[in-house]
Amino acid sequence: MPGGREWRNAPATPHPRVGSGPDAPYSLRAMTRLQSAVRRRRAVAAAGAVSAGLLVLSACDKPTPLATITVGDSSVSSEATCGGEGATLRPDDINKCLKDKGVEEIKVDPDATVRFGVDPDIADEGWTILMNGRPLTDSSTKTYRTIPGSVFFNEQYGAQGDSTLVSVKEGETDATGLWSFRLKKDA
Repeated sequence: MPGGREWRNAPATPHPRVGSGPDAPYSLRAMTRLQSAVRRRRAVAAAGAVSAGLLVLSACDKPTPLATITVGDSSVSSEATCGGEGATLRPDDINKCLKDKGVEEIKVDPDATVRFGVDPDIADEGWTILMNGRPLTDSSTKTYRTIPGSVFFNEQYGAQGDSTLVSVKEGETDATGLWSFRLKKDA
């Protein structure tokens, strides 16, 4: 064919069938045994991983309930700064905990509403909002409370400057847990 392409057929080469014959290394029977062994290994590995995971989980401490503060569309949550496991805290422990500097912070516009939320485990024991270590509210068994943002920066309520330490104290009379946050004036 002038100017065109000429196609040539290559001679067909016979390919031996894979797995043909009783002694072939990849016979259907051998493949089935291999797949079965792989499945057993995977099952044993999965069972081992599940067992190891359960062992690790049983060695972990149960996390303490959370307290959350929400201002507008911002919120911060924290596990207990002190206690939170049901045992009564000593006054020395509470005072030491109130001086902790590594607490969650949130900016608060004095015109905004500050929302406090606690896990039902905390609410069942009764909880009080503390401002700079002093009770700001009466004890409550609700899971949710709101307070105007201006309260946290008002000297009348014990505020000092543009930053206030606010804590959630668990327990009607004796404190069993303390969740602390720092509110910073934003405006």
